[in-house]
Amino acid sequence: MINSSCCHLLTDYAEKALLYEVTLSPKPGLVDPLSAGAHNDMDVFTFINSTVSLRPFFHQYVEAGLTHTGTPIDLFDKLRNIGVQAEKAMLQATDGVNTHKGANFSFAVILGATGWHLQKRTLSTPWTKEDSQQVFERTSQLTEHLILKDFANLETKQTLSYGEKLYLDYGVAGIRGEAAAGYPSLSHKLLPFLRNLQNLPVQERLLRALLFLMSEIEDGNLLHRGGFNAWEEVKLESKKIHQAALTKEELLDELQRYDLILTKRHLSPGGSADLLALGIYFAQLEGIL
Repeated sequence: MINSSCCHLLTDYAEKALLYEVTLSPKPGLVDPLSAGAHNDMDVFTFINSTVSLRPFFHQYVEAGLTHTGTPIDLFDKLRNIGVQAEKAMLQATDGVNTHKGANFSFAVILGATGWHLQKRTLSTPWTKEDSQQVFERTSQLTEHLILKDFANLETKQTLSYGEKLYLDYGVAGIRGEAAAGYPSLSHKLLPFLRNLQNLPVQERLLRALLFLMSEIEDGNLLHRGGFNAWEEVKLESKKIHQAALTKEELLDELQRYDLILTKRHLSPGGSADLLALGIYFAQLEGIL
């Protein structure tokens, strides 16, 4: 029997995570209520429409995990099939604009893994960081086959996705690699960072977390838009702001200034934004947000 209250709660957390991310401002180069950043084909309303369109599929991802009885690859195939339908709904809601393709993939495997994990225990929040770690281990089991399968024979493919192009050009495995490794950017970096900042207001905490990610992670969006040098430059600039010990007011001013710079360069750290949303999901489960 499916626990409907569990499915609804996890769906709420995932939807709220995406809404928190897009309404957080000011974000350098990214869409928020103040600016479209480096994007000329979307705004905050596009993201809200996209998020709402994904909600029914978030529920299905959780259900798939809760009711699964086969192998990890069997569950992944179920999640991927649901994800294809979710992407179609997203594109219909956004008039063809790709707002959440990467986030949809990650929430598919993370929500599926969360449901799978909850076959063994009752959902009670806040849960522990050990629960989060077990979900990461399950995402690895679900996706560890992807690198060999999805990146095989790319040289002969006629049409490549952004992720496949990044793998060919830079050897970067992108979100597939992150998932297959159990999301180390979340488990080893972002979540410990958020756990240590619980005394800060939500806006400041999440903006500092975004800067931290921008200074630390392999951001496929930056690599795609600007190449290796642009990505390295953004990492260094973000680290400088992050380590400057700015007050909240100084931080907001600096981020508004940096938004203008990245917008002029047509650079958008969308990989960092997606990981921030995933971190917000786990932070809600752990009761630290």
